[in-house]
Amino acid sequence: MPDIFLSASRTGDAPLDVIVLDALRAIREHLGMEVAFVSQFRDGRRYFRFIDSATGSPPVAVGDSDPLEESYCQYVVDGRLPELIRDASQVPVALELPATTALPVGAHLSVALRLSDGRVYGTICCFSSKPDPTLNERDLALLHLFANFVSQQIERRLAADRDRQAMAERVTAMLGAGAFSVVYQPIFHLVEGRILGFEALTRFSAEPARSPDVWFGEAAEVGLGEQLEMAAVGKALARLDRLPAGVYLSLNVSPTHLLSGAVARSLEGAPLGRIVLEVTEHVPITDYPRFMAALEPLRRRGLRLAVDDAGAGYASFSHILQLGPDLIKLDVTLTRNVDADRTRRSLAAALIRFAEETGSRIIAEGVETVAERDALQGLGVDMAQGYLLGRPMPIAEAAALLRPPYEGP
Repeated sequence: MPDIFLSASRTGDAPLDVIVLDALRAIREHLGMEVAFVSQFRDGRRYFRFIDSATGSPPVAVGDSDPLEESYCQYVVDGRLPELIRDASQVPVALELPATTALPVGAHLSVALRLSDGRVYGTICCFSSKPDPTLNERDLALLHLFANFVSQQIERRLAADRDRQAMAERVTAMLGAGAFSVVYQPIFHLVEGRILGFEALTRFSAEPARSPDVWFGEAAEVGLGEQLEMAAVGKALARLDRLPAGVYLSLNVSPTHLLSGAVARSLEGAPLGRIVLEVTEHVPITDYPRFMAALEPLRRRGLRLAVDDAGAGYASFSHILQLGPDLIKLDVTLTRNVDADRTRRSLAAALIRFAEETGSRIIAEGVETVAERDALQGLGVDMAQGYLLGRPMPIAEAAALLRPPYEGP
């Protein structure tokens, strides 16, 4: 059975922590007991997974364990002790257990936590150091009700953990096999009719087939996001020498990995004057000053910054103001049908004027028709990428598009 090591902190980020702790507190207070806990049985031991106590210093802590055979929990599950004990000193079998006198245990209620397949996960227990003759079968029935609820919550977490483990194995296998490649989509100067640079995009050949955003999302979820992103950046940079010196390479990076120093390490030795880093509007940056401080040494050496997907959400203007990017990439949601949609055209025009005022340059993404291209040019856009201009392609095809002599932007 998968293990669950969950903190009992009420400020933890796992919803299960809060749900189970709320249930424990409710049942403990209702029964007037001193301690309530959820235990897990594993490898012959009982582990305390969740604890709620009437005092700040319960006799056991989350993560503690003891031999299962010496626990009330095991005795209750196999029928050697009753689920409801009003006075442990009056139960001969209970007196055989060290905890009865060591804690001590006066009143005790315990119910097995059973999963849907019949397996026992552990128990939910309440106890006090003093006997309680008022405990009755209705109290026990209520504990059974709580046990069913907690079992359902734990089973959901176990299923999520299994999914996460499978996800980690998928991503690890993909990384181990190097089952991804980099393709290059050209970015054109519309007026001059030449290629300014290429955006490096990752494509995956691993099974099961899924889109790049899913692969990157899964990698991030299992703690492998940095490894995957930097592997993709490294593979893209390894082909940069196939492109003329005046052509730049645009790389998509996560703000998190820039802050961790991973991006800077991956760019060591790279010609930063030919590199653009793209950060999306969709990924939040919680500390702009820290982000800009991490980026500044790279920008001093010639690296440029682009805000990707501008206009796709509500934070575009604020995001751009905070970052002061060199390039602003209009999201496909604005460029698609911009020739026929007045609303899109107005929003695009606002961003274009905004870029002019802030000293940034606009690149239109997702341009697929001549009408879209012409409409964007009419709004003042002179750089664009999209299927009309060139699809993502292997480096050999990208290099073949360029013929010397070639001048940079």
